[in-house]
Amino acid sequence: MIIGGASLLEKNKDYVDELNVFPVPDGDTGTNMSLTVMAAAKEVQKVESDKVEDVGKALSSGALRGARGNSGVILSQLFRGFYKGLIGVESIDTTVLANAFEKGVATAYKAVMKPKEGTILTVAREGAEKAMQLALDSNDIEFVLEETIKYSEEVLQKTPDMLPVLKQAGVVDAGGQGLLFILKGALAVLKGEEIENLIVEEAPVKKARPQEMIDPKDIKFGYCTEFIINTNKEFQEELQFRDFLESIGDSVVVVCDDDIIKIHVHTNDPGNALQKGLEYGQLTNIKIDNMREQHESQLNIDENETVQPTELKDVGFIAVSIGEGLKEIFKGLGVDYIIEGGQTMNPSTEDILKAVDQVHAKDVFILPNNKNIILAADQAAKLVEGKALHVVPSKSIPQGIAALINFDENSSAINNYDNMKDCLDDVHTGQVTFAVRDTMIDDKEIEKDDILGIGDNKIMVVGKGLEESTKDLFDKLIDEDSELITIYYGEDVSEEDAMQIADYLEEEYDECEVEVHYGGQPLYYYIFSVE
Repeated sequence: MIIGGASLLEKNKDYVDELNVFPVPDGDTGTNMSLTVMAAAKEVQKVESDKVEDVGKALSSGALRGARGNSGVILSQLFRGFYKGLIGVESIDTTVLANAFEKGVATAYKAVMKPKEGTILTVAREGAEKAMQLALDSNDIEFVLEETIKYSEEVLQKTPDMLPVLKQAGVVDAGGQGLLFILKGALAVLKGEEIENLIVEEAPVKKARPQEMIDPKDIKFGYCTEFIINTNKEFQEELQFRDFLESIGDSVVVVCDDDIIKIHVHTNDPGNALQKGLEYGQLTNIKIDNMREQHESQLNIDENETVQPTELKDVGFIAVSIGEGLKEIFKGLGVDYIIEGGQTMNPSTEDILKAVDQVHAKDVFILPNNKNIILAADQAAKLVEGKALHVVPSKSIPQGIAALINFDENSSAINNYDNMKDCLDDVHTGQVTFAVRDTMIDDKEIEKDDILGIGDNKIMVVGKGLEESTKDLFDKLIDEDSELITIYYGEDVSEEDAMQIADYLEEEYDECEVEVHYGGQPLYYYIFSVE
């Protein structure tokens, strides 16, 4: 059922993307939700046990690590709470199902700082309440799920009445629609109906760039060794086993869950670890990777950028960005690792965790530079082990750059976090892009290919000409307190055109200092800051 739900959403993700107009029409809700539930389904496929709780745990864990964007993170929390409702359950009846739905809703609401009605949360909550009502009168789980979906569909159709932006655009909530595709796919499998492409393919996740400054020969322990021990007796020697693994390697993880023990260790002698494991039970899911060989093969993969220190340092930085020019700017400001992404390509929690692994520092600061990535970064901060991850909630590239500039290497991590966070509100961000479809936002009628001027995440200008619209947006953002204007021009803009904008600003606002940099970002002609 889980795979059926993932499959149906995957087939319809483009449709969900098209519905995505809240809070801006960035069109990636379907993609983010699909990648999240696909990650969860992949984990479920790996489960060999037929226990409800084990499947639920895999669902929760996979979704948590694969969560992308706000919608994906909220979906992962729905799954996490759903799993809580399955703990200790041998089979799912209507009461268990309804209770799991309600726990999912409670967990998701708790995870969102300011829940907004008219979204996926509303659809999930009212659906769960309906399921509980139905479960009181029926033991037919197919009937309860089908009627719950029907009711949720009615709630979804009402979301435009709850969120004015949806009504203006004439669409229902994208996240709620995505959730219903998952439920409908699950129901189809329950009813024995076929869904094409039920096998979950590998999600198109970008691979992290290798640690270019590390010689494979410098890897101390060469074999990543993982296995599961199936044991028929209570495991009481966890500490001794952990100490043994620490004596032959590092990166040791020992997780005990009922009758299985999950082992992960980096070692130069996998045989020793396996031999020790045999003392406690039968081995399964054995995986041994030669990390030195893997590292050499990855050296030719160039997708994300990393600058890897060879020694542990006090502080490191991660930034989410896209565009060669912006990448060089962040590197110049001391960023260790660039996660390629942004408005239309939100990195997952897992991507962020991999980035943190690449930064050899005690305290790591991450600059999401997009509000849709902040939740995934917050989630990563809760999962990081062995170092502290500080999420500076930057919502734009200029805010991220300003935060870096305000970092004081002589101050503590806590003080720096406060200073970096406090400076964000002093930066007004402007972005100039184009509309991908006809829509209505903030009482503005927008036609496909119109030039959009977005100021502080609100569409302020809709026009036909790039130069005219860009100047119009500047005029709306610059006030008597403005002192510094910084322009980052994208890959579709010439330096000459950018300088013409700068000349206009210097003439009209001679009290302001104007800087122009090549950003190289796609989709956005200009990103700029007014401070």
